[in-house]
Order: sequence, then structure tokens, then C-alpha cells
Amino acid sequence: MVLDWISPAERVQALPPYVFARLDELKARAREQGLDLIDLGMGNPDGATPQPVIDSAIKALQNPANHGYPPFEGTGSFRQTITDWYYRRYSVKLDPDGEALPLLGSKEGLSHLALAYLNPGDLVLVPSPAYPAHFRGPLIAGAKVHSIPLSAENDWLIDLSQIPDEVADSAKMLYFNYPNNPTGATAPREFFEEIVAFARRHSILLVHDLCYAELAFDGYQPTSLLEIEGAKEIGVEFHTLSKTYNMAGWRVGFVVGNRHVIQGLRTLKTNLDYGIFSALQCAAETALQLPEVYLEQVQQRYSSRRDFLIEGLGRLGWTVRKPLATMYLWVECPPGMGSTDFALTVLQQTGVVVTPGNAFGKGGEGYVRVSLIAECDRLQTALDRLEAAGIRYES
Repeated sequence: MVLDWISPAERVQALPPYVFARLDELKARAREQGLDLIDLGMGNPDGATPQPVIDSAIKALQNPANHGYPPFEGTGSFRQTITDWYYRRYSVKLDPDGEALPLLGSKEGLSHLALAYLNPGDLVLVPSPAYPAHFRGPLIAGAKVHSIPLSAENDWLIDLSQIPDEVADSAKMLYFNYPNNPTGATAPREFFEEIVAFARRHSILLVHDLCYAELAFDGYQPTSLLEIEGAKEIGVEFHTLSKTYNMAGWRVGFVVGNRHVIQGLRTLKTNLDYGIFSALQCAAETALQLPEVYLEQVQQRYSSRRDFLIEGLGRLGWTVRKPLATMYLWVECPPGMGSTDFALTVLQQTGVVVTPGNAFGKGGEGYVRVSLIAECDRLQTALDRLEAAGIRYES
């Protein structure tokens, strides 16, 4: 029965189609047609979760004490592990009892933070391109989004001088993300110092998404927002276990930083969910305590794939910037082709799935994001298919 007299709320109707849901539809149709898909579209890590993490989850599952509702703010043990991890990584001291909050994945927290702090009509600054939750969360909250265009000429860094003072003075929040999804760009420490000074000057809450904190290569170490003096007074930082630890389906993330902002998010979440299953929090503790050799293996895996694919695309005419972090390549579309058309052409002619750049906002038009989520032999097959189909970059 179709209830055509009941329509979705305006906040839902105003949202553009979520590109990854649309990609899933197209992939299902392609599989029905017998295509062997090589899916380099989503940021969904391949491979298994580390065995010690799985073993920890199994042990925790067998403990009946973990079978009830978890504490709204997460277990004290997991919060302590989070703050210990931050101190090891960044020499940042955090209070586990007020400055750390476990989340059902960082996407959930990023979106719910907007609901917790934005009123309809509030102004939010968001780069373009950006991870969709950075602008969709504010849109769901009824906020107005002021896009900050990013460009290759500026290495995909936010140019704060582009933001008029009257806009900055009206803004309530600024979402940003370095190492960056989708572009793979990284930001120097000086940039973080500048954005903290900017936010303090204009009384803006900074929301930094440090999703790719540990997927860094060639000796590069990403900066935490909270390393910067004064940042905790006006900022929070989100993290996820999805990428580094192959735990995308486990839905475990956390936010750290300003205790008052975190308390506001916690208050909202107490009305929406009961938090992460306690057994999964035990497993997440194990992940954050894995030895450095595991991290080195992960970094080597992605950097090898990065180098392999950049070299292969080079033989097809592309010049692709080598990212120092993340699990993505940001690849320019051939001249005369838009992001959607190019991604669909590649899918239909080769069975290779990439994400159109405009899925990340207007600033992503003219590019596609390629995820490094397949072994090199599979990447070679993708390259062979592109070559066989005559798909190459010709300026």
C-alpha cells in the first residue's frame, strides 16, 4: 500500500540523492548483466579485521556482563584507551571523563553534532569538495551551508582569505578534514595554526575529521587539531577505526576535544541511541593498542598500491599527484567529460567502479575518486580494461 498522502519531511526531500546509494544500484544492475566488477568506488577497506581484534571481540561476547545496555558515554576503559592513544600519537592530554566520547562510527557523530548545535538558518562553512556528511549533516539540521571552493592550484587547501569577514562573523561552525577525503591532500601544521586563529577571531566552532590519521606514507605524520594551542577551546576532532583497522562494518569511532561541545553531542545521543555494544568497545581497545608493526604493514600496503596505480595511469596519459596520506587517488577526468559521465562510462565499458567527484560537492566536478582497496594484480586488471576500452587522458 502506497501512502501517497504522507510525504517525507522537507529536510529529507531537500537532500540530493546520496551518490553511494546510487552507485550501489548501478553496481547491482551491472552484476545482473554479468559484469565482473572491480569496485574502487567506496572507501571500504579490503581484507580482514586483525585477528587479535577478532579474538578480543569473541572473548568479550562470551562475557554476559557485556550483553546489557552499554553506558551512554561509552565504557570507561575504552575512553581511557582513546585518550592514551591520543597522548602516544600527538602528546595531547585529554580527560577520558569529559573530553572523549565513543561513537557509532564517525559519520554518525559528524551528522549528529550538526543536529546538536545548529538551528535552522545557522550558517556553516564547508569546503567543496568534502566528505558528504560534512555538508549533509548541517543540511538535515536546516542550516545554511557556505561552500569554500578548493582548487588544485592551492593544493586543495582551504584559502581562509576567500571567506568574507561578514560571512565568517555570521558562521557558527566550520567542518574540515586533513588528510582530506576525497582529494588526498594534506595540510601543514602552519595551516592548523591559521585556522585556529581564524576560528577564535570569528567565534567559530571547528570540527576536524581526522579519519585518516594513520594512513600516512613516506614519513609524513598528520597533524591533530588538538596539538595547536587554544584549539580545544573552540574545537573537536573525530576519528574512526574503519580505515586503519579494516573495521568499517563494526561501526566504531570517537570524538575528542572541547568537553562542553562533547556534552551537547552526548545529550542528543542519549535520546537517539544506546551507544556501541560493549563487546565491540573491548575489541576497539585492542585495535588501538596493536603494535606499531601492524600500522607499518597497513601503510606499506596502501603506499604500494598508490605507487602502482599512479604509474599505470601514467602510461594511459594521466599525471596524478602522489598523496602523502589517505586511501584515495584524485584523478582528473579526460577533457570534455564531466565526473558523472566519466564514472558511468568507465563502469559500463570496463566494470571498474570509481566515484564521481561531484558527489563530494560542486568543487569536485571534473574529477573522480579512486579507492586503493584492491591488490595490485586486481588494479592491473582494471588498468588493462581501461586500455582495452580506449579510456585514457588526452589533453
